[in-house]
Amino acid sequence: MNTNIQDLKPDRPSIITTEVDAISFYRKMDTEATIKEMIDGKYVIVEEFYSNGLELLVELRRALLQEFSDSSFQGQRDYRSAFRKASHRLLIKVENNKLAVKKCPDIGWLKILYPEISDFYITYPEVQGMNSSWQWHEKGLKVKTLNLSLHPYYGTYFPTRFDHIVLFDKWLTSYKGAKKKAVDIGVGSGVLSFQLLRKGFKKIFASDTNKNSIIGVSKESSRLGFDKKIDLSYGDLFTSYEDKADLIVFNPPWLLAKHDLEEGIDKAMYYEEDLFPRFFEEAKKHLAPEGKLVLIFSNLAQVVDRNAAHPIKDELENNTRFKKEEFLQADVKALSQRTKRTSQRSKEKVELWVLSNNDT
Repeated sequence: MNTNIQDLKPDRPSIITTEVDAISFYRKMDTEATIKEMIDGKYVIVEEFYSNGLELLVELRRALLQEFSDSSFQGQRDYRSAFRKASHRLLIKVENNKLAVKKCPDIGWLKILYPEISDFYITYPEVQGMNSSWQWHEKGLKVKTLNLSLHPYYGTYFPTRFDHIVLFDKWLTSYKGAKKKAVDIGVGSGVLSFQLLRKGFKKIFASDTNKNSIIGVSKESSRLGFDKKIDLSYGDLFTSYEDKADLIVFNPPWLLAKHDLEEGIDKAMYYEEDLFPRFFEEAKKHLAPEGKLVLIFSNLAQVVDRNAAHPIKDELENNTRFKKEEFLQADVKALSQRTKRTSQRSKEKVELWVLSNNDT
C-alpha cells in the first residue's frame, strides 16, 4: 500500500463558513415568492424541517420547466444549468457536524469529510448527494462475483449493473496465464482489483485520477485483508508504475465527452478524445511479452449513434502494437423486471476485449 495515501485529502462539497445574507424558509411560507428570490440570485436557508427543502426543489423544478419549455438538446441543457444554479442557492445549516433541522437523515460524511470544522452551511443538493452516498456506504454494495459487500467511499464510482463484472469474472476464471503482477487502471470502488486477488494474482498495481477512489479502496483493502497485495497510486493511467505486468485491466468510461469534464465521477462516465491513444501507448511499455491486455467496454455509443467511433476497434485498425485474441459479449439486463427499456437500449451489450503484443 503506497504510503502517500495518508497525505491525500478527499474531494468534498464546498461549504460556507461565514454568516450568509439569506432568507429563512419555514413551512407554510410563500413558496412561489421564495423560488423567485432563488432564481434572482438570493440565498435561502431551509429551517425547521428537512422536507421543506424538498418542497422548494419540487416547486423550483416546476417553475423552471415552464420557463424552459424547449425540448431540444440545447433547451434541456439550458434548463439543467438554470436549475443547478438556483438549487445551489438553497442552503442548510450544519451544527456539530449534523443537519440543524428536524426529521433529517444522519449523514456520517458531514463528520468524516469535515473533521476540522463542525458548524457551516452547505447546499441542499449536495446534502442530498451525500445522503445517498452515505446510505450506500452503510448498507454496502453486494458483489456476487466476490461473495461480499463493498462500502463505497463518498464521490466514488461504483457499479449498479453487473453484466460487465460477470463477463470479466467468466473470462478470469478461464485465464491460464501468469498471475504474478496485474495492473488495474481506473480502480473506482476496487471491484476488479479484488476479483483479481480472489482469483490468485499475487500483486496488483491500481491507479485512479479520483482521490476519493484511492482513499476508499485503501480503506476497503485494509478491511478485507488485501492491503499487502495492492499498491494504490493517485494519478493518470500508469502514473508511477515502472514494471511490466502479466495482465493489464482497463474498464474505461464508455461514452465520449461532449462537454468539459469535472473531476471525480464525471471522468468515470465520459472519456476525453486523447484517453485511448495515451492508454495504448503506455500499455505497450508496461505489458509483459506474454501478457494480456483486457478492456471492458460497451457498444452503447454505437447503439445511440451508429457512426460513433469505437476506440478499441480504431486502435486495432490503425496501429500494430496489439492484436486481438478474444472478444466476448453479453446482453445488458434491465435493473429490475419493472424497468422498461427502450428499443435502442435493448440492443446494448457489454464487451470484453483481450489483446496481446503484436510482434509480427
